Amino acid sequence: MTKHHFLHAAAAVLLAVSLAGCSKESSPNELILPDNKLAAATEAAAVSLNSWMTGLPDNTSIAGLSIPGTHDSGARFEPVSGTAKCQDLTIAAQLEAGIRFLDIRCRHIGNAFAIHHGSIYQNLNFNDVLLACSAFLNSHPGECIVMSIKEEYDATDNTRTFEQTFDSYVQQYSGSWWLGAAIPTLGQVRGKIVLLRRFGASATPKGIEATAWGDNTTFTITNSNASLRVQDQYVVPDNSGKWNTITTLLNEARTQNPAVLYLNFTSGYKSLIFGIPSITTVSNSINPSVTSYFTSNTHGRFGIIPMDFANADRASLIVNTNF
Repeated sequence: MTKHHFLHAAAAVLLAVSLAGCSKESSPNELILPDNKLAAATEAAAVSLNSWMTGLPDNTSIAGLSIPGTHDSGARFEPVSGTAKCQDLTIAAQLEAGIRFLDIRCRHIGNAFAIHHGSIYQNLNFNDVLLACSAFLNSHPGECIVMSIKEEYDATDNTRTFEQTFDSYVQQYSGSWWLGAAIPTLGQVRGKIVLLRRFGASATPKGIEATAWGDNTTFTITNSNASLRVQDQYVVPDNSGKWNTITTLLNEARTQNPAVLYLNFTSGYKSLIFGIPSITTVSNSINPSVTSYFTSNTHGRFGIIPMDFANADRASLIVNTNF
């Protein structure tokens, strides 16, 4: 959607609301738009977070967008505060809030996938994730979801490989997946889950390959089909240092090769006494900085930005940079 089309749509909504608000005695040349109607019209004219991709051109590359995401998307439970929970919103609520990148961590157990953060089961299974995603995409067929899938914790009680179990889910939701190895355009993947694969596979293509994932660093993955640039410094001794790594990659994404898929994790944890991790020590500092950054930087390609404790307000700021 161009700025011209957006402003035209906004004007049309404002006109429609104002006409509806006129009394029978009002002249069309003397329209009065009360404050509450102005607010409603402005909100209606804005890009809806649950369908923000729908109006973008089909030839737009996924790599050419700014995409809000969640880190450890299914992690909503923890035995000790600050140690495992990364999100407040359910998967369904994340998608409604504009999130289009999901970071799904699967424990292979009993020939099925349970969603874990480390050893902590998240009261969620992969089938629950796929049900939420397929329901959302059925309701919003102009959208797509980029899903990173990684094996988590210890495999147990299985008679097949992680890949074979994944394949069984693909068969179950056969109409929902895009498993191409190249970075696709929106037109290719509307209504689909785009796989970013962090697990090994013997049968390819099986999604965008990201098995050469660097540990706690910024790195590049390049193969014959795709190029990725990733910042995933998850151990955070110093919040200002983490923020510097984030902004460095945001600025790089804004100015460098638009064909490269950027993933810039704002998430992380600080190790406290006895090695206990504190996720909120990082997120409580970094999330306001993300809000401030995108309040000032309102246009450009910034890549995929997975966050802890994502919400609609921050997602909206990132989404709006595409328009």
